[in-house]
Amino acid sequence: MNLGCAVSFIQSHQSFYLAAHQSPDGDTLGSCLALRAALRALGREATVVCPDAVPQYLLFLDGAKDVAGTDGIEPPAEAVIYVDCADHKRTGALKETLETAPYQFCIDHHGTNPKETKDGDWVEEVSATGELILRLLEALNVPVTKEIAVALYTAIATDTGNFSYGNTSPEAFEAAAKLLGYGINLPELNRMLFREMPLKKAKLIAYVLGNMELSADGKLNLCAIPLDALKDCGAAKEDCEGLIDWLRDIDTVEAACVLRESDGCVRVSMRSKRYCDVAAIAKRFGGGGHVAAAGCTLEMPLDEATAVMRDALIEALQ
Repeated sequence: MNLGCAVSFIQSHQSFYLAAHQSPDGDTLGSCLALRAALRALGREATVVCPDAVPQYLLFLDGAKDVAGTDGIEPPAEAVIYVDCADHKRTGALKETLETAPYQFCIDHHGTNPKETKDGDWVEEVSATGELILRLLEALNVPVTKEIAVALYTAIATDTGNFSYGNTSPEAFEAAAKLLGYGINLPELNRMLFREMPLKKAKLIAYVLGNMELSADGKLNLCAIPLDALKDCGAAKEDCEGLIDWLRDIDTVEAACVLRESDGCVRVSMRSKRYCDVAAIAKRFGGGGHVAAAGCTLEMPLDEATAVMRDALIEALQ
């Protein structure tokens, strides 16, 4: 499947649900909202749906406050497009409802994507799904408004760590340069995405740094966050975005892992610097992602999950 298949899918249908993944980030939401605007410009009906609430730091995106959750979704539209979802499980509580849609397509950039969507998967390992959405809009001859440009720039910038991660390609810079040409206020956007945080997140960062666990001769850095710690900081799961970078950035560390206790499960996020394939580890536990950035969910107590991931990462590092 490729760009042409995505264009044909959109041209063949009139109403869409655009599915963002659980624990939504800038790429899935920015890509969904940009595609929503494009579909509406083409006279289609389009609604962005997400199993979790939009994080506070992304509510500035045009249309973000209209994203539907598990309570606001009716029986599916004619077609569903999974956007930046490494697999259908990433749609969480919406999975079963969305999979009853007559027509389904996926646009994604994760190498672990199983490509099992009913009517096809356009999967390319580019910097961010937002890069694919920009190409799609150009192929559909949809004018890029300032609001669309902001959404797609947010998608690409956040998934590349503000153009600092290993997935940052020449094409990512070219897409960003093109989007800047539509009148984005870069200093203001950069501040909202990367240079500002609520006090509760600062407290959570302090907790993570105070409770990190170095092992494997300093090559592994791991922190488990119980529910009580989140409550003590006044934080929510959305405040956990980016915490892992503080662990990974220590000079001796090759791989970092944050385990966040949730209701009845543990959410695991992993990052690596040079050689550790965390996507392979995530895949072993039913997750996915990229070689240097991946995650999974474990149905076990936090202490047990911590031991399991510690052992798996130490084995990988050896």
